[in-house]
Amino acid sequence: MHALVDSAGIQDRDGGVWVMATLFGLYPFPLKLYADGGNQGPRFQAGLRRACRQVDVEIVKRSDQASAVTAKGFTVLPKRWIVERTFAWLNRCRRLAKDWECNSRKALAFFHWASVRLRIRKLCQTVK
Repeated sequence: MHALVDSAGIQDRDGGVWVMATLFGLYPFPLKLYADGGNQGPRFQAGLRRACRQVDVEIVKRSDQASAVTAKGFTVLPKRWIVERTFAWLNRCRRLAKDWECNSRKALAFFHWASVRLRIRKLCQTVK
C-alpha cells in the first residue's frame, strides 16, 4: 500500500509513525496495525495516536515458549510471518538485495517495481 525510504539513522518506531501518518493521508480506512516488539514504546504509541486515532495496534511478541524453541528450530509467530515473508519475496529482486542506490527516490522506485512484479506474479498464479 505504501512505503517510505529513509536513512539508517532513523529508528523503526520513529519511521513507523512517519509511514502511518502519510499512509492515513492516502488510505484512511485501515483499522488494525500489527507491529513487532521494537514499536511497543510509549513514544510510538503517542505518535500513532496523533497521526491516526482509529487504529488498533497489536504488538506481536515472541512468547517465552517460542524463544526457548527457536534455539532448537524455527517457530512461526502469528501475523509476523506475513511481514517477514513479504520482505523475503521482495529481496529476491537483485536491486533490493543490497543497498545499491545512493538516492532514496531511486531506492523507492525499485521497491515499487519489485512490488508490482510480486503482485503480477501472484495474480498470474491465481488466474491459471
